[in-house]
Amino acid sequence: MTEKRNDGGRPAFSGFPQRSPILEDLREIVRLSGRFERHLGRVLAVNPTDLTAMQHLIESGPLSPSELARRLGISTAATTLVVDRLEASGHARRHRHEDDRRKIVVVPDEGSTRRTAEELLPIVRGIADLLTDLPPEETAVIERFLDRVVAVYRDVVDEATAGSA
Repeated sequence: MTEKRNDGGRPAFSGFPQRSPILEDLREIVRLSGRFERHLGRVLAVNPTDLTAMQHLIESGPLSPSELARRLGISTAATTLVVDRLEASGHARRHRHEDDRRKIVVVPDEGSTRRTAEELLPIVRGIADLLTDLPPEETAVIERFLDRVVAVYRDVVDEATAGSA
């Protein structure tokens, strides 16, 4: 890419849209989300991959190691190491599947789930409070916009990862 200077003195790249308050806010949300994830990883004493595994377990409940591997995009052997670390640190444990005792599922620890929720709650509550202050027509506009932003991310990520799968 060709680097040039924009009016803010920062490098700009050809093909990038001009700055706008909405684009800046979205960039800041992405930056702050990354900072928060690093903070949460430090609080829970886990690396980024283990934190992502915990996120899947907390959101979905017990998962088989192979399903966890699929969601993480890593091998089952690598997932075994992730589960070993989560188990050793008390964040998850292996259990026999309820219906098929030959299978193993990875279960998130209740205390770890609670600790994660405590960290997330101020953000979730704060955003929920913002939404209650908005009239329905503004909420509908924001929802449509964010749906489209998510679709852009999905399209780009799906296209980028299709070649690497």
